[in-house]
Amino acid sequence: MKKIFGLALAIIMATGAMAQEETTLEFTVVKENPITSIKNQNQAGTCWCYSSLAFIESELLRMGKGEFDFSEMYLVHNTYLDRADKAVRTHGDVSFSQGGSFYDVIYGMEAFGLVPEAEMRPGVMYGKELSNHNELSAVSDAVVAAIAKGRHRSLQLSPDGQPLWKQAIEAIHDIYLGERPESFTYNGKEYTPKSFYESLGLNASDYVSLTSYTHHPFYEPFILEIQDNWRWAQSYNLPIDELMEVFDNAIMEGYTIAWGSDVSEKGFTRMGTAVLPDESASADLQGSDMAKWLNLTEEEKKNTPKPSAQKWCTQEERQLAYDNWETTDDHGMQIYGIAKDQNGVEYYMVKNSWGEAGTYKGIWYASKAFVRYKTMNIVVHKNAIPKDIRKKLNL
Repeated sequence: MKKIFGLALAIIMATGAMAQEETTLEFTVVKENPITSIKNQNQAGTCWCYSSLAFIESELLRMGKGEFDFSEMYLVHNTYLDRADKAVRTHGDVSFSQGGSFYDVIYGMEAFGLVPEAEMRPGVMYGKELSNHNELSAVSDAVVAAIAKGRHRSLQLSPDGQPLWKQAIEAIHDIYLGERPESFTYNGKEYTPKSFYESLGLNASDYVSLTSYTHHPFYEPFILEIQDNWRWAQSYNLPIDELMEVFDNAIMEGYTIAWGSDVSEKGFTRMGTAVLPDESASADLQGSDMAKWLNLTEEEKKNTPKPSAQKWCTQEERQLAYDNWETTDDHGMQIYGIAKDQNGVEYYMVKNSWGEAGTYKGIWYASKAFVRYKTMNIVVHKNAIPKDIRKKLNL
């Protein structure tokens, strides 16, 4: 009995080891650029700020300025107030929500400045170390909606001519996020948020947004029609092949990328990979790893090696996915490197803002096929764009 049990146990252990070996993707780094530590946005729709500041922090590393950790909540506070103002000005036609765009940070660092994380941390106003904006959103959404969509003949003003509702919404954000510092000391020197930003040598005009859709002319800027682009920022439009050239050129030249993508796609797993399997190939791949992948349940896919055969989308397929709402503006992350798996498939290395989640402790590997199909827009330093493409954009 013991011998049989021992043999069975050995078989189970060996089978488990083989299964684990088969289900593990092994990545070899081709090029990796410096990033700062993994952050956790927790229960807050602030990926736009975490990813943008991760990108800016890497820019300072690239520039030789040293390592910084900026406060997301400082820019979130300022951005929420601006968004509330636009929602009221448009009588609610501009939505008020936790979402935002990369431009909110590019604009915000120049307009409001930057502060170190230690000056305004997430969660401190309710005794936590991570954000939870559920209650904040419930309160602030109701106030903005009551003003923006209410039947008011005019809005009440204080004796000095300031709208009372603005004072109310600012107070709500002070209570939940903390008051924004007017000045602070950093490394023994006194700064305001704006003087701190100016001391860093950053130039907001160096950063451009790029996208790839056919409902606007290529090589010209347009306002990307997504709800969280409430500042109506413009993105330069490139053919998808040239946009992918920008990805590779940026990484190989030492730059990182702020990446906006749809992560509701089935191929974006919560284990740390993002792939785009070529389902049209399943009929010709009976018995193969690809066919096995296509027949698995979602739970099984989480622990199964991803197929090497992936769909390389056309420009038209990208456009259709955008037009029929299959590609949506879900999540902002930072791309900082290129790697290959054991099958030779190329992936971009992605810094997420979900803490040390997934197999790779907060890092995701997104296949080039997935990125090509599901990228909404990116922000890069203009010098990261190949010269011939930059010339076409008049940059």
